[in-house]
Amino acid sequence: MKYDVLIIGGGPVGNYLASLLARDFSVAVVERKGSFGGKACTGIIGAANYERLGLPEEAVLNRLRGAAFYSRIQSFEIERKTPQAYLVDRKVLEKSLAERAVRRGAEYYMATTFQGFKNGKAVLQHLGERLEVEADFYVGADGVSSTVAKAIGAKTNAEFLSGYEVEVVGDFKKDFVEVWVNKDLNGDFFMWVAPVNEELARVGTLGSIEALNRFLRVRMLRPTSIVEFKAGSVGFGWRKPWVRGNVALIGDAALQIKPTTAGGIVYGMFCAHALRRALLDGRPGEYERGCSFVKKQISFGLRFRRVFKGMSQEDIERVFEVLGTEEAREVIETQADFDDHVKTAKAILRRPKLLAKLIRISPSIVRYLV
Repeated sequence: MKYDVLIIGGGPVGNYLASLLARDFSVAVVERKGSFGGKACTGIIGAANYERLGLPEEAVLNRLRGAAFYSRIQSFEIERKTPQAYLVDRKVLEKSLAERAVRRGAEYYMATTFQGFKNGKAVLQHLGERLEVEADFYVGADGVSSTVAKAIGAKTNAEFLSGYEVEVVGDFKKDFVEVWVNKDLNGDFFMWVAPVNEELARVGTLGSIEALNRFLRVRMLRPTSIVEFKAGSVGFGWRKPWVRGNVALIGDAALQIKPTTAGGIVYGMFCAHALRRALLDGRPGEYERGCSFVKKQISFGLRFRRVFKGMSQEDIERVFEVLGTEEAREVIETQADFDDHVKTAKAILRRPKLLAKLIRISPSIVRYLV
């Protein structure tokens, strides 16, 4: 068996890449699981990029047009007239993208484990049988704990956190996501409530299971109303290189993840387009250059995370006072971009009054984020 491209990992980014490449290359996808979905993933994707990337309508569960932000003692809302983000069913998203890839000519090896490279071939374990599959180019789309990354000797400099999420029955505002920033509950990350509908929401955080339990109590959501529990891990930082020889890393395997929100689907898909262009040009080394927007966002997100980790809850309360002002909310509502956090921060910092207030809280906030 010989392919132009072998993609190891059939998550949303791996399947999306397969659908992009299948019209120009012979493509195969290796997926460890026997079915799609199952990973802990809130599945919030910016509406504009969801449409721009041509993602399947049938995967959309809910349309979110606003967000409510809560600190320990304050709150404010950001609201728009049209949906700014979609909550998606990850299983449907992955399967729909895989079906699209197959219709375009891609082949799939489900319930198949990648074991490493040998003599330029991928060694696979498929239904109890050992296979050696050859390709001109290999892509690791196999998640944060990427076996492909280990196989090519990629170096990792990152912070890894466990993630916990439940689906819980309750009463929710259907088109508003909740973001809770309270270091008394969780010093590692924020907590979120993402409604599927008025009676069901995905609730989660990064850090510890104890932090999630504390938040559920504060939010007055009963543990006995949980109907689904998932756990996973996320990495904030760098894994280098993204391409070595005829092997590339993409998506979570390359840590193409927002350190601000832990989302990675859109950034991985942006880089899928960059990799396709590089392969069509016969210059795979240009792949990383084509991901410059994503690299810029990750760099900003890592600085943002450094600021967050250094802040006390009192500092956070003072930031909430600034962001809750009419001027700040107007800037966010009219200029913020769901996937371009650099643009959002610059829009806020360009306002002299807001900039002055943030500097009074901590000069390091501005120094790190500009």
